[in-house]
Amino acid sequence: MAAFSHLETGTPEDVWAAEKRFGTARVLDESVDDLFVVAAHPDDETLGAGGLIRRVHEHGGRVTVVVATDGEASHPLSPTHSPTELRSTRRDEVLRAVHALAPDARVQFLGLPDGGLRENTRELEEQLTAALGESATTADRSLLVTPWSGDGHRDHRVAAEAGGRAAAARRIRHLGYPIWLWHWGGPEDVPWDAGVVLALTPCERAIKARAMGLHVSQIRPLSDARGDEAIVHEAMQAHFERDTEFYIDEAPQPSRSLPAEWFEDFYARHDDPWGFETRWYEERKRALLLASLPSRSIGRTLEIGCSTGLITTALARRAETLVALDPSLAAVEAARARVGEDPSVTFLQGGVPDDWPAGGFDTIVLSEVGYYMSERDLARTVALMEAALADRGCVIACHWRHPVAEYPLSGDRVHHVLRSVPSWQRLALHEEEDFLLEVFCRGAAVSVAHREGLR
Repeated sequence: MAAFSHLETGTPEDVWAAEKRFGTARVLDESVDDLFVVAAHPDDETLGAGGLIRRVHEHGGRVTVVVATDGEASHPLSPTHSPTELRSTRRDEVLRAVHALAPDARVQFLGLPDGGLRENTRELEEQLTAALGESATTADRSLLVTPWSGDGHRDHRVAAEAGGRAAAARRIRHLGYPIWLWHWGGPEDVPWDAGVVLALTPCERAIKARAMGLHVSQIRPLSDARGDEAIVHEAMQAHFERDTEFYIDEAPQPSRSLPAEWFEDFYARHDDPWGFETRWYEERKRALLLASLPSRSIGRTLEIGCSTGLITTALARRAETLVALDPSLAAVEAARARVGEDPSVTFLQGGVPDDWPAGGFDTIVLSEVGYYMSERDLARTVALMEAALADRGCVIACHWRHPVAEYPLSGDRVHHVLRSVPSWQRLALHEEEDFLLEVFCRGAAVSVAHREGLR
């Protein structure tokens, strides 16, 4: 994710309105007697969770809003308002907004420095733990919502992480609400498999809109002077005027990657795993993957998860050297038999990240593999890929998008993690309902036409 500014127009709401995957998210479980809402800054709670606050209030539940900072740094270049004045103004605004949503809600101000939550993580976590500890409701009837950990703002990430630890200790559900994602991101940046949606009634939308309007210092300019611009301008406000609220499940992902035994058993039970040999879907996808490699000669190449070698054979024709890795011995033997005697190809039985091969690579292929890994193992693997990739190297990744119950991750989640590598730029994106295919380059992503001198 590149750095963004609130002054930019950002992603138009029309882009989000056209996204069909909002409709595939699971519906939020409304069995909440005790709702805890964490705001990194005043107005986060209203923008991200105003409808939920109203819903719990209407159903007779208790609402507690914990405001971590006073948002005094929202206008650092303001010539008309000091941080002290902004602190007072924003405290007053959040009180009025929250009580418009839930008149009997409890609002707790922590007064931590705006922009400094990372330096005050311990105090934040202790305060959140204490707040959750005051609940007399059983854990399954409690819910904590915080800014989403992937929102692109450091304070939001820290608030999510501290809240997550506090919630995990009491086994309370934890959801994240995006704020800045809607501004800097696009549909490809959303972990849809973890999505949770709350449909708002017309009355809830109207009350939320009224509460948003009470954060005057954020939705309107402080003055006409430079540095006093609105933080949440009209285009940004449109993201929070929807008839739904979208949350992302922050619960820990399955802790284990699928073991090698799972693959051995799968290959033992199927002559043609996943229909690689017979399905046009697979043949077409392989052709798209191979055509997406930006160079005819792909240098030193690593294929993670070679399976029975259908892609391996094609890569071997274009690679200077090729390392083909798979956790299944049956798959490795099948791939070796398919490729035949080729001294430039090395087959290894093993899985990533634990069996990462030595050396550097110009091309790394990660095709239909990432979702077998746990979140932690995927992160370790991506770090190893980044470290082993040559200065002008590329990574090509392709993954099935539909959920599979036994897989720890989804294809969309895998690509979300790949996009987070700062040193990589995306060269190509092919997106279909069924799969994602992306090519990343270290450094500048130079197009094929440019590489060949056509422009």
